[in-house]
Amino acid sequence: MDASSIYQDTLPVSSDALLARLADWGLPYRYYEHSPLRTVDDSKAIEDQLMVPGENALRIKNLYLRDKKKRNYLVTLEQDREIDLKALGGALGVGNLSFGSADRLLENLGIRPGAVSPMAMITGVPQGVRFFMDRAAQLAEVIYMHPLVNDRTIAMARGDLLAFLDRIGCEIVWLD
Repeated sequence: MDASSIYQDTLPVSSDALLARLADWGLPYRYYEHSPLRTVDDSKAIEDQLMVPGENALRIKNLYLRDKKKRNYLVTLEQDREIDLKALGGALGVGNLSFGSADRLLENLGIRPGAVSPMAMITGVPQGVRFFMDRAAQLAEVIYMHPLVNDRTIAMARGDLLAFLDRIGCEIVWLD
């Protein structure tokens, strides 16, 4: 199975259920459907179709990571930020990091590779996943992300994303 909406009903929380919950909570978003995006380069290829000209937007990449003590982390960064896992582990104060497996990603964040986003913390919070976010998000008006599947993108105002994370009990650790 891939990370597209065709298989969303096999996830703990489907994309449709997440979007309905956002609507129920009064958290607006812009919604886009597109071919599955698996990488930052894939996302950049369709960026012009999604972005509103002149919008102060943050386009992100997301890393599902584990440390040697088997603790799980979701790290959301500006899409062009360089990553050094050793340095990142030091910055997070957790030591050596490695990428989590596809099975653990599904177990701990309720998604498949290619669909990682802050929205996955809806499953991650009860699983004890810690969430780290690039401080650049505090300056953005809008943040683009996948709603648990990789053939959809939503654009949310920063305040609405923060309200969502607060609503699900997700503590954010800001990264410089």
